[in-house]
Amino acid sequence: MSEPFSYTFTVPASAIDFNGHVNNVTYLQWMMEAAQRHSQSVGMDFERCLSYGGTWVARSHNIVYKKPAFEGEELRMETWIETLGTFTSERRYRLLRVDDDVLVCEGNTEWVFVDKKRFRPFKIPLEIREAF
Repeated sequence: MSEPFSYTFTVPASAIDFNGHVNNVTYLQWMMEAAQRHSQSVGMDFERCLSYGGTWVARSHNIVYKKPAFEGEELRMETWIETLGTFTSERRYRLLRVDDDVLVCEGNTEWVFVDKKRFRPFKIPLEIREAF
């Protein structure tokens, strides 16, 4: 649905686990960071969404690991909105190694827009829909 948003970063030592590669949990953290960065880039950060009466919560995450990543490697995160319904949105992610463009992992998150006070599904405002 939307154009991919992307940025590059270098794998820090803090991301490495006892097996010597990026810890599985770190990929989820990077996905969450990508969603935040993309939202900020279109002017729909956390505070702006709250101003419309709602916030995003994750219903589910899916990650498929393809290749390991290691300390010092440069990676490119790509994310985009795949679908945008009345109350939900599916965000896709792709993480590639910059040196050879190899797919490291891919995934998706199902997000639900909820009322900021009751945490019940809340219709995604037009302004948010148009931003993405």
